[in-house]
Amino acid sequence: MTKQMDEMKNQMAQTSNNVPAKDKPKTIEDYLKQMAPAMSQALPKHMDIDRLTRIAMTTIRTTPGLREAEVGSLLGAVMQAAQLGLEPGLMGHCYLLPFRNNKKNITEVQFIIGYKGMIDLARRSGHIQSIYSHAVYEKDEFEFELGLEPKLVHKPTMDTEKGAFIGAYAVAHFKDGGYQFEFMSKADIEKRKSRSKAAGSKFSPWNTDYEEMAKKTVVRHMWKYLPISVEVQQQVAHDEGTGRNIKDITPEDNDFFVDAPEFELLEGAGEEVTE
Repeated sequence: MTKQMDEMKNQMAQTSNNVPAKDKPKTIEDYLKQMAPAMSQALPKHMDIDRLTRIAMTTIRTTPGLREAEVGSLLGAVMQAAQLGLEPGLMGHCYLLPFRNNKKNITEVQFIIGYKGMIDLARRSGHIQSIYSHAVYEKDEFEFELGLEPKLVHKPTMDTEKGAFIGAYAVAHFKDGGYQFEFMSKADIEKRKSRSKAAGSKFSPWNTDYEEMAKKTVVRHMWKYLPISVEVQQQVAHDEGTGRNIKDITPEDNDFFVDAPEFELLEGAGEEVTE
């Protein structure tokens, strides 16, 4: 994603030098229209550039802080969504959240994949017959065993009060007849959450859609065992900023800026690398 952001910045800089001042983009919508041809080339066949542009603009208008973000960073996040064929916004495929980079004194945008986005990407591989994830609550009947004969049994409670959230699991059935499943306890999910700088914002999906993010976390935990293309694996590795150096990103007083952990993740690192 960093490479694409740099390419966009260079392209915008070249355009800025070659286009008369009266014709230069003046709004975020102008910049999106200017970058539409490049984004259109990145889109998978099932997506339309006009629809993506409309959805991106709606997200920018309704998410505090995005309009103040550095344009190259914002367009880079939109390009990431375009490349993966995911729509930002309320559908939960992916999210765009602003961060304050105090070292550069600018606001940058973080691209975050949602649970539905992870499921969609896995299904597109062509090798997975079905994939799903479910949350487990205290009053559910749940059995989980590893070993020579792994076992996973989940019977959700019908009670209105489900009890406390205790974890989540994901299951993938392959077209060749095999399968893979993983379970993560709430404690393990919370550890992953603590490593996500997205978790600090009240607008973060970790705070607005915790169960969805918990299910996404366990799907991502299982990701390395799934028949996913190398290209998609590499792009997903940048999910929630895990491929960026975030040492200089800290929260501002404004609520719409996202908190960040006080540690550094090196270029190319992913959440799964630290396990």
